[in-house]
Amino acid sequence: MTDYCAAHRGFSGIAPENTMAAVKLAMENTYVKWIEVDVQLSKDGVPFLIHDYTLNRTTSGRGPVKDALWDELSRLDAGSWKSPEYAGERLVTLDRFLEAVQGRLQVNLEIKTENDKYPGLEERMVAAVKKRGMEQDVVFTSFDTGALRKVKKIDPGMRTGLIIDGRPADLLERLKDLGSDFLSISYRYLTSEFASRAVQSGIEIMAWTIDDAKTMKRISEMHPEIMICTNRPDVWQDTFINGKVPKARFGFLKWGRK
Repeated sequence: MTDYCAAHRGFSGIAPENTMAAVKLAMENTYVKWIEVDVQLSKDGVPFLIHDYTLNRTTSGRGPVKDALWDELSRLDAGSWKSPEYAGERLVTLDRFLEAVQGRLQVNLEIKTENDKYPGLEERMVAAVKKRGMEQDVVFTSFDTGALRKVKKIDPGMRTGLIIDGRPADLLERLKDLGSDFLSISYRYLTSEFASRAVQSGIEIMAWTIDDAKTMKRISEMHPEIMICTNRPDVWQDTFINGKVPKARFGFLKWGRK
């Protein structure tokens, strides 16, 4: 049993999300063992990290992500929106991100797509992971079940997980049908009873996104194997490691233990 949390889009409470600044800051916290990032595809087929389907909120660019070439994307400012301190921070390719975290973090790669928005995205993501031999360190997640099925078709050995903002009655059956053993779920829909059933079924749970100590403690008390995903790993550390409350246990690396 390991004590740790997951950094949501990196240490995005302080640094601009899905950038190397956020990734590096997360890696500086020894209690961050997981990182979650979002991956989309440039017009010319380069997988890179960004959350929104448009460039408007988190970069100096405008318009749909899918319409921009990587050469254009690579020159955008992806940091000034967060703070002047991060002016000039750039967008990050999936390749560069994986190189940075290899051997240090377990990775939740969200396939950010809907209705086949990015033909070829899943193939390129799987290829990037396999090129580095990181199959045991990565789980591919998505709201889009079609994307998860594509990953399994490309390589049945790849680990997948469903992202969901709800808790339908047949959720565990859906996961079984998808061949997924990972659930990324909004913390608002977690209960002790459901968490116990999921863990007993071999499902690893990541609860998103929790940034306050009170909610972190409440969710952790539901089951010791719930992994907390947070924008603020420092708050997690203060809450569970630095003596404010008894030390909590999160997530069990059933695979790819380092």
